[in-house]
Amino acid sequence: MNADAAPLRYAILGSGAVGGLYGAMLTRSGCEVHFLLHSDYDHVVANGMRIDSVQGDFILESPHVHASVDSMPVCDVVIIALKSTRNALLDDWLPKLVADDGVVLTLQNGLDVEADVRRTVPAGRVLGGCCFLCSNKVGPGHIHHLDYGRIAFGAYQETGVDAIVAETMGKRIEADMQNAGIDANWSDDLAKTRWRKLMWNIPFNGLSVVLDASTDQIIGSEPGRALANRLITEVHAGAAACGVEIDSKAIRATMEHTETMVPYDSSMRLDFLAKRPMEVEAIFGNPLRAIGDRASEIAPSVCMLYEQLAFYNETICQSA
Repeated sequence: MNADAAPLRYAILGSGAVGGLYGAMLTRSGCEVHFLLHSDYDHVVANGMRIDSVQGDFILESPHVHASVDSMPVCDVVIIALKSTRNALLDDWLPKLVADDGVVLTLQNGLDVEADVRRTVPAGRVLGGCCFLCSNKVGPGHIHHLDYGRIAFGAYQETGVDAIVAETMGKRIEADMQNAGIDANWSDDLAKTRWRKLMWNIPFNGLSVVLDASTDQIIGSEPGRALANRLITEVHAGAAACGVEIDSKAIRATMEHTETMVPYDSSMRLDFLAKRPMEVEAIFGNPLRAIGDRASEIAPSVCMLYEQLAFYNETICQSA
């Protein structure tokens, strides 16, 4: 890595529980970070950004905030922390923000969400990551970080595409994040990283909605535990059907991590309660489509949960 390289300039699209936290930590460490805000813009200009964290509370008094991408500078790294339900906006935003030699890092739930970025960003310049994080936006410009915080990210893998630029930039991003106190780690296998995260997201996001329960309520109930364990096992089998081998110990580890997690409302349940569209396609639909014709055989419970959530999503959209 070139020690004389100019510092990276970052843009954060989606300055909520994920982007707000990580962007604020990067800013506090000395990185130049530009946040896109909408309803929070006036509040943050007047009051700054507030982070309440298990790692220590802090306030950014004068962060670089923007009410529109039109006022943002081009950036070396554009971090996408929007809900994937809003990815249609990226077609307009990204061409204005990504430097000619820049990269995009999408920190979104689900599988193959990077494909939405590739509509406007050249091959070899897209990275994807998974956040193992308990964090909520609790007010304007106010993030509450409850637990965990790890990011695993890597190059979006495309057949015949040289990922050397993405990996080189990824290592620089990793160094910046670690310097900021973020537990960020480069992964040589993004597909495995995403399926591993789906082993948590599919059961606990989905069940939190259909059971109307937080993680501790699900894991503290014998029927809830049985449902979660069955779904985790099916996702593990689905990954294998797609050629992604994950150690079977990860099934038990997923349950154990949830047992020790602070009581937490999943992002999908918060969206459902707020009558916002849920990330059903990214988290459920894309993995099931990747499994293909055998999805109903390999993951029957996941298929049923997908259909239930799609019904709820349809209802939400009709009432909007």
